[in-house]
Amino acid sequence: MKRPLAYITAPWGDDGIKTRDLAARYCRAVYDAGYSPVCPVLMYPAFLKDDVPQEVRDRTDMSNELLRRSKLLVVCGKEPDDGVRADIALAKHMHIAATTLEGVMVVDGTARENE
Repeated sequence: MKRPLAYITAPWGDDGIKTRDLAARYCRAVYDAGYSPVCPVLMYPAFLKDDVPQEVRDRTDMSNELLRRSKLLVVCGKEPDDGVRADIALAKHMHIAATTLEGVMVVDGTARENE
């Protein structure tokens, strides 16, 4: 079964361990709903350095490219920050559907259709 890509965004915070745990939970919920989660916060910190300006720019460019290729933007967390707002703006500009995590979660044992 081919799963559509769903880009995960949230106001991540500064605690790396807490961020990874939260991102993994969000990705699992999106996966369970029938999507292939895409979450740069889980990928890029493993090899990109926040103290190298070019790598910060590259991370942003690569994250934006992943969002462009996604079918859906999933907004997680309670209060959006500037990064979340930028993801929402890009999704809107690219005509990519956006929803909350609750919008894709499994309801009554079946995945809710969002397409």
